[in-house]
Amino acid sequence: MKLYTAEQVREGEKEAAKRANISLYTLMQRAGEAVFQCLLHHYPKCRSVVIVTGGGNNGGDGFEVAQLALKHQLQVTVWHIGDPKQLQGDALIAYQQWIKLGGKVVFDSGSLPLSSVIIDAVLGTGLQGDLRSSAQVAIQWMNKQSAPIISIDIPSGLIANTGYCYSNVVFAAHTVSFIGLKQGLLTGQARNYVGQLHLDDLGVGALFNDVIDSSIEVLDPKKYTLPERLPCSHKGEYGRGVLIGGDQGMGGAILLASEACLNIGCGLTSVLTHPDHIMPSLSRTPEIMVQDWFDLVKYQQRIDWSTVIAIGPGLGQSEFARQKFDELRALSLPKVVDADALNLLAQSPNYDSHRILTPHPGEAARLLNVSISEIEQNRYKAIRQLQNKYGGCVILKGAGTLVCFEDRILVCTAGNAAMATSGMGDILTGILVGLLAQTQDIFLSACLGVWLHSACADYIVTNTGKKVLKASDLIECFHVVMAMALKK
Repeated sequence: MKLYTAEQVREGEKEAAKRANISLYTLMQRAGEAVFQCLLHHYPKCRSVVIVTGGGNNGGDGFEVAQLALKHQLQVTVWHIGDPKQLQGDALIAYQQWIKLGGKVVFDSGSLPLSSVIIDAVLGTGLQGDLRSSAQVAIQWMNKQSAPIISIDIPSGLIANTGYCYSNVVFAAHTVSFIGLKQGLLTGQARNYVGQLHLDDLGVGALFNDVIDSSIEVLDPKKYTLPERLPCSHKGEYGRGVLIGGDQGMGGAILLASEACLNIGCGLTSVLTHPDHIMPSLSRTPEIMVQDWFDLVKYQQRIDWSTVIAIGPGLGQSEFARQKFDELRALSLPKVVDADALNLLAQSPNYDSHRILTPHPGEAARLLNVSISEIEQNRYKAIRQLQNKYGGCVILKGAGTLVCFEDRILVCTAGNAAMATSGMGDILTGILVGLLAQTQDIFLSACLGVWLHSACADYIVTNTGKKVLKASDLIECFHVVMAMALKK
């Protein structure tokens, strides 16, 4: 599924309507019908609805919903933000049809009744910055009510192209988007507000796709799968992964990463770490070869032996760590760079087309020498800048993780809040180096790894009801979740 900017959708819907020989007002009517059907499907016992409308076409969609609800004999109250005399175009037509039907409009929240459902039709995809005070009042009122909210096209207050919010945003239970999904609905802060996301192409989806293309899409795991293992294959055919990290007192990170690497199917997994962590690693997972990173002869032998390298989990930022990082980044081997290694890279940037970078927003900010807020204001822009500056494949972690390779960006829609615990990033690093060892393909490994990491968390939460996960919980689920994905 492709994702689009608000401008692309506006341009494309006009051309699609023209090719379909229908008016834009017809599309507005269809949008109202789509929202009303969502209301009926998810809240079949609804008897009363409050529809909060704004001055643009989003408000016009709301008036269309109001007409359908009234015809369906629901109790309907429309609260309009602003002066209806200022309405223009199709929104004005929708308002006039509402009045003609006998509908009424109120202009403040004081006269609003309790309702079963609230329809948010205040602000659409044109919002670019701060809200007017009247819109803020309406959003605050909606969020204080106990009734569930259905947002039309986008929760009011959210920026359609980025998923960022400058102030108040409606907490929607459902969001019904139209024609093409806006890219800001799936990443960053949007995940707090969108609720269950629905798309209705209003009958012109095929025509829209003929007109508008996009380099941003939802990550589909079926496109990024591992080949079946032949019966006579052996461990040497599935790569030799070396993971470097775990300075004194920080051994857990590299242990988690190496166990994930082993369990995802790396043929041979080895760890170079502080000697304090050798016995714990052997005790936990004897299948992993672990060595003292201070033994320089054995260290170099292991590097020469490897086909894929990961560096960063628990690495620290000592002079020793810096020296090892500088040595490794000169190698042409495929690499995964995470955690402390990203901070070392930020201090001495270089371009490498053979690696995967895995920053969270804080690390991304250091890599670009900007604030975290600037990263989150436009995650799509940030990940493009990271890829242009550092090369390879970049993963910008967070709700709605992004993957960028060359001119493509993919958005992962899997994952949940139970993952907000320590060690999750180390598991991802291990998955990535294990996949990379088997495929030697940084883009395939990044896409499949990001999806699998989050999908395992969804699987556990769905099947156990857990609200919080340990990072190690994910490891035993890898192949079960991949097998389920292929069957869907």
